[in-house]
Amino acid sequence: MTEETLTIFRKFKDEGDIIALFPEHDAGNYRCSCYQHIGQHDACDYQTVVSITTLATPEEYRELKEELEAIGYVLKIRKKYKRR
Repeated sequence: MTEETLTIFRKFKDEGDIIALFPEHDAGNYRCSCYQHIGQHDACDYQTVVSITTLATPEEYRELKEELEAIGYVLKIRKKYKRR
């Protein structure tokens, strides 16, 4: 991939896993694409994931960021997403 992908890293409150949300990648049925170490690419409801997670710090999402960049992503990291 050569185009930048808007990415928001979140941390699940219960188990602490990190998820990367790609809110501009439409996955159908009002869902967006997402990525985790386990399960990798999937689709999720952005608002639901935001409600059950907290914003991940750069140190918390470092490994997942490196994994995404290793498979070709050019990340445009943001803290939140506002639909246009």
